[in-house]
Amino acid sequence: MANSGQKVVLITGCSSGIGLRIAVTLAEDEKKRYHVIATMRDLKKKDKLLEAAGDAYGKTLMLLPLDVCSDDSVKQCINNVKDRHIDILINNAGVGLLGPVESISIEEMKRVFETNFFGVVRMIKEVMPDMKKRRSGHIVVMSSVMGLQGVVFNDVYTASKFAMEGFCESMAVQLMKFNIRLSMIEPGPVHTEFETKMMEDVAKMEYPGVDADTVRYFKDVYLPSSIDIFEAMGQTPDDIAKCTKKVIESNSPRFRNLTNSLYTPIVALKYADETGGLSVNTFYNLLFNFGPLMHITMSILKCLTCSCLRRRTVSPN
Repeated sequence: MANSGQKVVLITGCSSGIGLRIAVTLAEDEKKRYHVIATMRDLKKKDKLLEAAGDAYGKTLMLLPLDVCSDDSVKQCINNVKDRHIDILINNAGVGLLGPVESISIEEMKRVFETNFFGVVRMIKEVMPDMKKRRSGHIVVMSSVMGLQGVVFNDVYTASKFAMEGFCESMAVQLMKFNIRLSMIEPGPVHTEFETKMMEDVAKMEYPGVDADTVRYFKDVYLPSSIDIFEAMGQTPDDIAKCTKKVIESNSPRFRNLTNSLYTPIVALKYADETGGLSVNTFYNLLFNFGPLMHITMSILKCLTCSCLRRRTVSPN
């Protein structure tokens, strides 16, 4: 139970990665300003979180089961919070999907949207009425740079993030009237076990029904380039957790928060040309015409990206 003066923070998707690190970072706050409710779909996967939380578990951090894809689970989780009082909701739960779109079934696409989009909508719908009554609250949504700029072979994942960005951009205007802030956290590549395993799995997969050229472009062109970008520009879950903490502690939190300043020029391409041609043609040339040059560039960037520069990239300010 939260102590007087503590803010109640509910976080989805805390079994590993970014969600785990956000939960532990807030629970270990030196001033003990937060009572963290870390949630996950399967509490059998709690061991990593409990190990990382250490003594904070049972004091500034508690666990609740939550499946963001279930209306009943969402309602039951919020009902288990004292007075349904949540000061800060951090929507982190998400799933990825990578590969040629011809090989992805409609059911697989729906599952991505069920978690990445409708899961966020369920959570916001459940906590928003109480926040409106109190005229207070902060909703944080873990988006992605792919919610701002499409990335080849990430078509469905990108679409789910675009949908979420549009929803939140619309909601933010209404919520301001009730003194509720809405913030998007927009990481680029993040080094997690999930991302590593997904990359390894898709490289081994067969893609029946997909033409040979597309499979070759995916495996021999896109994947190597993607790995280069991850190695040169990737952040850690701790980086994202620190950025998120800064956002929720800001007196005037921004709506959009790119966690990695190295991505700012890439996103800017999209808005520099209203026809969309500049960003589409740039990404086409980088991938298909200047692949070797991009590999060299990423290698140089990896060498130049020292710890000092990485520290600069985690601040939303």
